[in-house]
Amino acid sequence: YPIFHRSDVLAALIADYDSIAVAGTHGKTTTSSLIGYVLLEAGLDPTIIVGGEVDAWEGNARLGQGRFLVAEADESDGSLTKHAPKIGVITNIELDHPDHYQNLSEVIDTFHEFAHQCQILVACLDCDTIAEHFRPTITYSLDPEKGADYTVSEIIYEQGMMKASVWEKGSYLGQMEVKIPGQHNISNALAVVAIGRYLGLEFAVIADAIATFAGAKRRFEHKGEANGITFIDDYAHHPSELLATLAAAKLKVEGKQYQRSIAIFQPHRYSRTTTFLEEFGSAFSSADVVVLTDIYSAGEVNINHVTGQQVAEQVRKHHKNAYYHPELSSLGQFLLEILQPGDLALFLGAGNLNQVIPEMLSLYCEQLAVRV
Repeated sequence: YPIFHRSDVLAALIADYDSIAVAGTHGKTTTSSLIGYVLLEAGLDPTIIVGGEVDAWEGNARLGQGRFLVAEADESDGSLTKHAPKIGVITNIELDHPDHYQNLSEVIDTFHEFAHQCQILVACLDCDTIAEHFRPTITYSLDPEKGADYTVSEIIYEQGMMKASVWEKGSYLGQMEVKIPGQHNISNALAVVAIGRYLGLEFAVIADAIATFAGAKRRFEHKGEANGITFIDDYAHHPSELLATLAAAKLKVEGKQYQRSIAIFQPHRYSRTTTFLEEFGSAFSSADVVVLTDIYSAGEVNINHVTGQQVAEQVRKHHKNAYYHPELSSLGQFLLEILQPGDLALFLGAGNLNQVIPEMLSLYCEQLAVRV
């Protein structure tokens, strides 16, 4: 039997449909999942292939009978250039995979090739790299001064939900409510509005669907509560993603939902840790307490001999409440000494750190049983 690379199979599927492919360094999974969800709620019965699991279709893929396919297009290995969708989305562009790219210029070249193969390109002008190097067909931005086709005003955080007024080429469309936290998810939702409107959907249909979307797994995913502590699992592993996720957590603390935000972070890949070592140091400014573990290798050889201890040292330059506990096997017991009722505990990283969460929930249950 012939064996095909994942990207070749996806490219063939994209070619067979009126396809919407979502690319970008950050936000691909949430944006593609949300587009798929809106089309599903609008009765268009899309086929969906994304990089995270979504409860609405009980997994990371769905076979529909409609003419649309929504796919997450990954740039990590350069295979993004194989895709030629009808509509392409670029959320942002940064260097995130130094194991494959030498510099940002190589990343830009890959996205350029993808952009040229899209019939319609939708992109975010809030990314300076996109604004400087690309000429999208349809644009969106959180900043009304950037002259994008789709923008927002009056962003507020209220009752656990982000709200914003949405504008289309200067005309008011209505208010949008986003359940998944963080201004970056307002941006992701705005991309979805742009796609929906291009496909002819009424704004009310789009907004109603967005308001009920609970997000993909491992994207600010609520995993449980114990001893008054809320446990969140999030895939953030790049400094920019950490900044965005922890800013969203800070909003919840400022909104009096929680007393403190506790960032528990496992660095992912030696190459990424080496490249962004200094940036990781300043990525936790919004957290009240930071706990760092050793690096998850993802199969890489540690040619630069970088360690989690070095990451911790960088973080301590910017943060007075930073701890280093390298071993996951004893991390649960260590966290018992730090976490307090009212805390929002965020387990961050693309590795296996999230396996500690069920252990923590179990430990608190055992403590409660002993007290009783």
